[in-house]
Amino acid sequence: MTQVYFHCSDNEWVLMDQIPTEVVDFAEAREHAARIVNALIAAPSLEDWRNWALHVCDEVGEEIFVVPFAAALGKPN
Repeated sequence: MTQVYFHCSDNEWVLMDQIPTEVVDFAEAREHAARIVNALIAAPSLEDWRNWALHVCDEVGEEIFVVPFAAALGKPN
């Protein structure tokens, strides 16, 4: 098991995950990251998520990978 953190940021804000999540491997971390991004996008909000990204970091703060919210949103109409 590995502990990871899911931080969100855009050009102005950083939302730091304070509670680690235990994952078996990076594939599970990617699935969890996708669920977080999709849940935030689906929630009622006036936020424009296109400039946001979810940063998955290990227990020492090293970034493992980034999921841009734009990848889940697709192209604007």
